[in-house]
Parts: sequence; structure tokens; C-alpha cells
Amino acid sequence: MQPVKRMVHIVDDDVSLRRSLQYLLRAAGYGASTYDSPLAVIEAAAKLAGGCVLLDLHMPGMDGLELHRRLVALDVRAPVILMTTQCDVPTAVNALKSGVVDFIEKPFNDRRVLEAIESAFSANLYANAAREGVRAARRIAALTPRERQVLDGLAAGHANKTIAYDLGISVRTVEVHRARLLDRLGTRRLAVAIRMSVLASLG
Repeated sequence: MQPVKRMVHIVDDDVSLRRSLQYLLRAAGYGASTYDSPLAVIEAAAKLAGGCVLLDLHMPGMDGLELHRRLVALDVRAPVILMTTQCDVPTAVNALKSGVVDFIEKPFNDRRVLEAIESAFSANLYANAAREGVRAARRIAALTPRERQVLDGLAAGHANKTIAYDLGISVRTVEVHRARLLDRLGTRRLAVAIRMSVLASLG
């Protein structure tokens, strides 16, 4: 008997992107279903539990953040990953604070998508949130005061240039602190660091 495949639900109004992601995920061993609109995925909400939702931020009729809020209201127990663009990072930060587990900046490569999905499935996010908060707080406590200031700026959705201005340092110095704090937190992804900051603040 073959094991049940873990399901990824792709929500995007771009048919070519839906097809390419579906092909990628099935080739990687996941089950993959696609939805062309927020309404379509809301109607299928009962099927999402136990899976992972890969959700585009910009869609006609309802954006990804509003759709996420609707899914939360429907008590859908599935981690949500937001697909966004570089200019929407502040919005993605707010999404993390509202419960989105990760965001992927477009254009993205296949490896980044698969890493984000695997992390979402392996994190057991809802069962371990309290323990994650404790671990996150410990890691953040190991940051230097300046690294913590930079992380706070990033978690507020500020660009490197804005953080540099607020702290009275150069953009290059912000970039150095950003790289170091990611290293101390054990990740290469900004979304993970921001999520740690959010969890630590809730602890």
C-alpha cells in the first residue's frame, strides 16, 4: 500500500504558474491541486486540512491576505505560504504576523519553493507554537543589540535603507548585520527570522 501523498493547494490566477508549480510538486512526490480564484479555494476549504496552501498575494476580487483571513475564520488547519514580489515584502511581514508561515519572493527557483513547502510540513506549526516561541526567544537573546535593532526593523517591514537612516548607519552596515543575525539564528531566509521574532514576541 502506497503512503498518502502530502497535498499542496496552489491558489493563483495565473494558469501557467499553476501548471508549472503543479508539475514541480508532483515530480517531487507531493499531491498538488490548483485553484484559479479565492472563491474556488474557499468552496474547497474542507479539503485543505492537513495540506499546505501556496497562495498568491495579488488576485482579482480578493487579495491573498484577505483570503488567508477567510481561511482562518473557517478554522482551516493548514500552513499558508504567500507568493509575493520584492516590493511587497512589508505586506508579507504583516502576513507573517497574522499567521502566514512563510513567503516566497518572485521570481523564485524550484529549490526555494520545495524548501519552503518541506519546512511548512515539518514544522508542526500549530502543535508546537509555544515551544517554538521559547526557542526563538533564546536564539534572539543571543543577538547583539545592533543586530536586534536591525531585526526589529526588518520585522516592521522596513527596507534596509530605512533601517540605515533610523539607526544612523550605512546601508552596507545594515546588510552586514542582517547577514550576521541570519547566521546566528541558523537560517538563510528572512521570512524565518521574522517569524522567530514574531513568535518570541508572543511568548
